[in-house]
Amino acid sequence: MDAKLLATFLIAALLLTIPTADSARRRRRRLDPGLVLAERNRRVITVSKDGRGNFRTVIDALRSIPRGNTRRVIVKIGPGVYTEKLLLHASKPYVTFYGHPRAMPTISYGATAYSKNGTWRSATVAVESDYFVAANIIFENTAPRPGVGMENAQAVAMRISGDKAAFFNCKFYGFQDTLCDDRGRHFFKDCFIRGTVDFIFGYGRSLYKNCEIQSVADGVTYITAQGRSRSRSDDHGGFSFVDCRITGTGSAYLGRAWRNMSRVVFARTYMGKNVDPRGWDDKGNPAVQKTVFFAEYECTGPGAVRNRRVSYGRELNDEQAKPFLTTRFVQGRTWLLPPPRLIM
Repeated sequence: MDAKLLATFLIAALLLTIPTADSARRRRRRLDPGLVLAERNRRVITVSKDGRGNFRTVIDALRSIPRGNTRRVIVKIGPGVYTEKLLLHASKPYVTFYGHPRAMPTISYGATAYSKNGTWRSATVAVESDYFVAANIIFENTAPRPGVGMENAQAVAMRISGDKAAFFNCKFYGFQDTLCDDRGRHFFKDCFIRGTVDFIFGYGRSLYKNCEIQSVADGVTYITAQGRSRSRSDDHGGFSFVDCRITGTGSAYLGRAWRNMSRVVFARTYMGKNVDPRGWDDKGNPAVQKTVFFAEYECTGPGAVRNRRVSYGRELNDEQAKPFLTTRFVQGRTWLLPPPRLIM
């Protein structure tokens, strides 16, 4: 190939890799229209315990956001522990919690399911609005580790009930029921989730990418309790864990059949020796073995050995695994954006 032809070839190849104005416009058109407008008109408010921000508490920052909000509001939270119990109302979409990655703020509270709270209301942070984003935040429930057989000890660190939410480099600390992945489409990337029993649970349709899942249980325990059910004909829920790591203690089942069509997939995930060799649990109801979807794909580590797995746990092939491996699982093309980059 002569020099002129080579140059022409290289220029053509380069042009193919550079997004054009038309392709950018097509990308914007694929995004939800309300989201496009919200991102064009961003507002940043700051929270700082030392009084240098707009607010000293996160709850006061949330109160400043009007109902019917139509713009992206980035709540930039300074370092420190914020002992607060927060509810982000459904009328306040397009909110982002943002912390510094090297000085991550902690939002902490200690409510449990005891008395009138119930599991759902025990959350330290409950998000009921759509298009929520959190980056570099620690969500914590400080309720003590429940003893064996203790009732009403569920203690949620985060309940995400809004649709189209994303979490980047966040940490979720608790014991029983740490993360209530309640309902809607959600994306978790580079996150850390710690707990004991059912510590990732709910009806959501969620993709967990490159996350660490740490059991701190003493004995037999369950990582997931997914709520997909035949009684909800429009329920497309399920949890997909891709390129994750399972670490910690106890004898941890990957999931149990909380509802009769629970759907959980672990793909290309490293499974530590704390994963129970049987893998999955039918919660004492053999009938659900025909209706649940419990599956693995190209997992590694001592806990991924399949010779003692339950018969209803599936091993997917490439084609079967494909729908669970990318953000298409949560229809991310219409709403998923990277987190903001702010100067702290």
